[in-house]
Parts: sequence; structure tokens; C-alpha cells
Amino acid sequence: MISPEKFQNKLICTCKENVLFEIIEDIECDWGVHTVIQCPKCEEIFSIDCECPAFQNILKLLECNNSLYSDLEKVEYLKNSHPK
Repeated sequence: MISPEKFQNKLICTCKENVLFEIIEDIECDWGVHTVIQCPKCEEIFSIDCECPAFQNILKLLECNNSLYSDLEKVEYLKNSHPK
């Protein structure tokens, strides 16, 4: 599982702002419970543990912050994805 500690520093959001994301634990969707992050500027929510159609895909955030997840973490994120 991805550690929320990775999000304790400022990152560039998809809205192009350099922000400190808010970490929100235990958000439910139809398939389970997630830890998500939310941008304080655009308020977009990203699931950090697996791809979920209820939230933005973290891979979009990785386009602006390419060293945030290792290749193994990216594979695990996609492997555990919910159905679309």
C-alpha cells in the first residue's frame, strides 16, 4: 500500500498549482474504502491506493510529479484497480 507520508510535501497538482494536499482517510466507494488526497486549490480528489472511477486517477498527478511513485508502486496501483 502507498504511504500517505509521500504527500506531506508540496506537489504540483493537475491544476498547475504547487500545493500541500490534504490527506483524507477512510473514504468509501462502491468497492471499498480508500485513502485519498484533495487539492486545496481546485478541490480535485485523487485515490492514492488504487484506481477507482469515483476519484481522479493518481497517474494524472504523476505526470506533473513523475518521481512520486516508483515503477513497482505504479504497477500495484493499477493491479488493485476497481472495475470501470
